[in-house]
Amino acid sequence: MSSLQTRIAALLIAAIVSVVVLATYTATSVMRPPLPQATMEPVARQIHATLALLGHGQPQDRPGALQPAPAGGEPDERMSRFLGGALRHTGQPLEARVSKLPGQESFTASIRVGDGRWFITEIPDLSPPPGRWKVLVIWLALIVLGSAAISIHAARRLTRPLQLLEDAVDRVGPDGVLEQIPETGTGEVRTAARALNRLSAQLRQAMESRMRLVAAAGHDLRTPMTRMRLRAEFIEDDAERAKWLSDLEELDMIADSAIRLVREEVGLDGGEPIRLDRLLRQIALELHALDQKVELGALPPLTVHAGPIALKRALRNLIANAATHGGGARVALAREGDDAVIRIEDDGPGVPPELLAQIFEPFFRVDQARRKSFPGAGLGLAIAREIVERHLGRITIRNREPRGLLQICTLPCAQSGRS
Repeated sequence: MSSLQTRIAALLIAAIVSVVVLATYTATSVMRPPLPQATMEPVARQIHATLALLGHGQPQDRPGALQPAPAGGEPDERMSRFLGGALRHTGQPLEARVSKLPGQESFTASIRVGDGRWFITEIPDLSPPPGRWKVLVIWLALIVLGSAAISIHAARRLTRPLQLLEDAVDRVGPDGVLEQIPETGTGEVRTAARALNRLSAQLRQAMESRMRLVAAAGHDLRTPMTRMRLRAEFIEDDAERAKWLSDLEELDMIADSAIRLVREEVGLDGGEPIRLDRLLRQIALELHALDQKVELGALPPLTVHAGPIALKRALRNLIANAATHGGGARVALAREGDDAVIRIEDDGPGVPPELLAQIFEPFFRVDQARRKSFPGAGLGLAIAREIVERHLGRITIRNREPRGLLQICTLPCAQSGRS
């Protein structure tokens, strides 16, 4: 969004400045004074006429009379060349020297006549006034600043609906529902906000409908499974009865996991400060009691704000996943900036790279043939991610080299830091 706003503002600034620069160039071209060579020929004609009059008996004590030496002052070679060329074009070639005294606004021209004397006269200075470039620079700077302010304001107004969309997406909760947006501002902003609010209401209805459907299906499965379990008890063949009961137990586990996932998506238990190091030790002891291998590494005292039951379920699912499928789990805790980072490693077969993107999907299994070997409904990672994301954290999973899996759970540390 900021890139689009910057491009629009830059385009407007370039357009305004280009137009003003062209207009300024045109105005200065039209209003600038004529070049010296264009104005020197009338002056040269006047000098030739004056010298002609002086040669016909004009008094020698009047202004402009012949002098024995040229006028003083700082010589101007450029003006001297222009005046000499003009004198050649308008009459007899004469030596000309143009000078300017300090503080004098006009030039003084000294023209050498045939007897070695000099005719002294003033000629106007038609060059632009000093400091004109500073004025032009200030003029352009004011234009650039003014056009920049106007362009940035215009770009913000143009991109306001898009900015509203971006802000709304950033406020999407873990449940995929948008927050209510105030329907105020310009017509375009109100229209965008109204559309986003309608979308949010539809998403909320769809999520609630999905949750009700899954929960109802899980509850409704209980009754037929209970009847099937009762019927299975009357099967005389012990092996066949065991198979039926095992399948029914797996169905019951799937139904329970589905209902648990719905509960996690609907809401969390009350949040409170939790010491992650103590929680990880407690989970490790519970898994040890179930004959699952869990090794604890560095566990510095770090505190997060979370629901204790939900967070314990999430971390237990991650560690149990490594211990069950990876032959044992190694758990370590560290602080990185403002986050608590839990790393769970195992030495199992890992996950094929093409399936890593599906690992958090409900009921996902890397190998369906392993369902009988490892109990579970395939919802552990889905539930763990749902809980962690609701606590403003994230879970990433990647393969280790040469084998094994690395699960990284990141949670924001509590403001108090430690308990």
